[in-house]
Amino acid sequence: MQMLQLIVSHTPIWVWLVLAFLVVRGIKAMKPGETSLGKLAIVPVLFTAWGMWSINARYAGSWQAWALWLVGIAAGAAIGWALLRRLQLRVEPATGALWRGADYSLLPLLLVTFLVKYGFEVALAMSPELVADTGFRAAYLMISGGFTGIFVGKFIRYVSASRGLVGQGKVMPAA
Repeated sequence: MQMLQLIVSHTPIWVWLVLAFLVVRGIKAMKPGETSLGKLAIVPVLFTAWGMWSINARYAGSWQAWALWLVGIAAGAAIGWALLRRLQLRVEPATGALWRGADYSLLPLLLVTFLVKYGFEVALAMSPELVADTGFRAAYLMISGGFTGIFVGKFIRYVSASRGLVGQGKVMPAA
């Protein structure tokens, strides 16, 4: 219990704010509604920025670290694309607003992603020597990249689906 208290007390406040933001986003996604590509880009941009920061802070931007992370992103993007295979979007011709169906996968995915990334960061903070461990580095970067890639893939699916709809006001599946 003391270890958990120590971990929680040493977690920067911004981490808890990110978690709260992700929970709110996940709950909102459970209801169909109006959105924009800009709003849909926030989560992939957030996780991409977090990943880029980690690579530069932990691995001095090494090309091997980037390669592992990008392999994870590619695999995750394929999963993210597949998660929205039944995606339905409608574009409002007058405003260009996107109307999307409910996404029940987002909240659990956000929570798992946060917990995994948080767990890796806690492990690195408690045992900095893990940075030099080849197995840990590969797991950390590929898993982190994989989760980031899921959100990137979902966003690419939204962009792809919306591209053919602008100005037409019709519903189109993304597949």
